[in-house]
Amino acid sequence: MSAFTEKEIAYLGEQRLGRLATVDAEGRPHVVPVAFRYNAELDTVDIGGHSFASRKKYRDAQKTGKAAFVVDDVLPPWRPRGVEVRGRAEVHPEGGKEIMEDFAEDVIRIFPRRIVGWGIDSDAFSPNSRSVG
Repeated sequence: MSAFTEKEIAYLGEQRLGRLATVDAEGRPHVVPVAFRYNAELDTVDIGGHSFASRKKYRDAQKTGKAAFVVDDVLPPWRPRGVEVRGRAEVHPEGGKEIMEDFAEDVIRIFPRRIVGWGIDSDAFSPNSRSVG
């Protein structure tokens, strides 16, 4: 059984861009836009890009094992919706090309521990928050 709801999985499948937050060894935050995919086989969020293993976000995830990810949008006239995932981050040397064919193979894989959804399974101002790991 997935940690995500069916509607959250469908929403993640419709989106192309999210934001990844990592911290370095000294606790300094770093947030960047990223491409991603929901990995149904592992129930994770996989994040990739070009020359991915050389990027700060990759090094941060590798060193700390922590990351947060959010994807959101707003439907007219004002209906915000999104999913936030906090969890254990692992780096892997394969999977990037499943996100986009011309990406590097390396990925950051986020294993959810906390999920917050809004405007998807609930009202935008009454989040569906839960610990899952």
